[in-house]
Amino acid sequence: MSTTTDASTRAEYCAVACADAWRDNGEVLASPMGLIPSIGARLAKRTFSPDLLLTDGEAMIVGLDGEPEGWLPYRQHLAMVTGGRRHVMMGASQIDRFGNQNISCIGDWQRPARQLLGVRGAPVNTLNNPVSYWVPKHSTRVFVEKVDMISGVGYDSAAAAGPSATRYHRIPRVVTDLGVFDFETPDRAMRLASLHPGVTAEEVQEATGFPLTRPDEVPCTREPTPEELRLIREVIDPKGLRDREVPS
Repeated sequence: MSTTTDASTRAEYCAVACADAWRDNGEVLASPMGLIPSIGARLAKRTFSPDLLLTDGEAMIVGLDGEPEGWLPYRQHLAMVTGGRRHVMMGASQIDRFGNQNISCIGDWQRPARQLLGVRGAPVNTLNNPVSYWVPKHSTRVFVEKVDMISGVGYDSAAAAGPSATRYHRIPRVVTDLGVFDFETPDRAMRLASLHPGVTAEEVQEATGFPLTRPDEVPCTREPTPEELRLIREVIDPKGLRDREVPS
């Protein structure tokens, strides 16, 4: 088992980057989808975002130890979803430069080469509350010029749909095993916001299927604090499952 004196792993940088997505969110429902986002959400609540609401994924609000603290009936969950009171971190089979996401199919919708999850709740999520994304393996297969089908709505698609689509639409960040990305650009195109240690901007661009906006000097993703490392390693993920998703 690693100790807090060991160097931070790539997975731990990813977990902290995911946690930072919920920084200063206040009392909103955190809905992480996947292992690293779940570690991030629990880390955020234990540190800088104590007002976050965590659920068991079904019908209960849960505390830091996972014990039920309250009932979350479906009608209340829907009210939070449609009013911007929820911040989801979803996955993406494809994502393009404006944040359109695809988890439905690869290829033409009429005759897809591969059937995936389906659109699911992605349109409602993206139009009604902030949505970030987690991609454990950054590649040109995921980061594409144009998604084959829009499941999660990107900035250009929301703008084209008008004010009703843009009211709560926001994509705070995309976290991958290579770095952190946002859309803080004039045209809302994806920007390289930070690089994980050992990764170069050239490597990221090579693994991306469209030109990335990037500053002249790209900062490094912030390092986990000693307390964050202790929580990740001893409390939240003592079995080290994070390293299976993002190997060092």
